[in-house]
Amino acid sequence: MIYTNEKVKRILKSELVKRGVTTSDLVILLNNEGLNETKSSITSKISRGTFSATFFLQCLSVIGCSKLEIDNYTSNLSIAAEPTTKYKIKDE
Repeated sequence: MIYTNEKVKRILKSELVKRGVTTSDLVILLNNEGLNETKSSITSKISRGTFSATFFLQCLSVIGCSKLEIDNYTSNLSIAAEPTTKYKIKDE
């Protein structure tokens, strides 16, 4: 399988959505690790899909993604996968 910028971008976006991490959250997490990133720089990198493997792995690391199965990522039209975790609803 050939991985294009679009596919890698979708993988990163999907992992962010699965964990409920926003771009603003990602900026904070990366900056806590000593990286000097801004929200606009991260948004730009992700939207273009032109980022280094190092940046990709840093992002996955700070959001807590320790395992990634890439065989299941297909080139369908959805940008991000739906979370598989059931949400707990607070009883009122």
